[in-house]
Amino acid sequence: MINLSGQLAIRTIHGRNGDFNVGRLTTSIGEFVIKNAELDQYNEGKYDGDFIITEIRPSTYNTSGRMVIEIRAHLGGMTLSSIDPLSSDEANRLSPQEVDPIDEEAQAPVPIAAAPIEATEQVSGDPLVDTTPFGASASTMTDTPIPEDTDATLFGTLWPLGESIKLDATVDRRVLRQQRDRLGVLGYEFAPLTQDWHRVSA
Repeated sequence: MINLSGQLAIRTIHGRNGDFNVGRLTTSIGEFVIKNAELDQYNEGKYDGDFIITEIRPSTYNTSGRMVIEIRAHLGGMTLSSIDPLSSDEANRLSPQEVDPIDEEAQAPVPIAAAPIEATEQVSGDPLVDTTPFGASASTMTDTPIPEDTDATLFGTLWPLGESIKLDATVDRRVLRQQRDRLGVLGYEFAPLTQDWHRVSA
């Protein structure tokens, strides 16, 4: 684990599973791709600060008939000091053709003995061209109606919500995005420097 000063550039991409963010961290020892789930709470922009890196490793995924190899770092935490907008050139460096981490995780190989039928169906399409609505690719979801969710169920132990709330980034990415979107509807705004959500006064 190392602590480095740097700048994290975040770009928002509109995918079939909803909006998601990809980041590129520039430090004194190199440049790394960041795909932590908690980035999905942030607005597009450049964030200066100190970053705790717990892992650096090469990562590969397939998309549109090509294999992408990137050096990825996993963040264990960060302390941000300033925020600036992305320039058009900086935004273009963060490719809009990135695969959603949810789809990337679905592409991960599963041992044959443990692979359910649904897993084969889920990864059969290219996530960049698959227009299947969110959640509809799994047969368990298409066969069974999705029950109406409540805020108490969505937020679990975080409910009832206070004036400020910090989401648990270790929950499933889909759940984290649903919580993010619901907080916006409920009148909360994300504060990047404190990394929590605050209720906006009416």
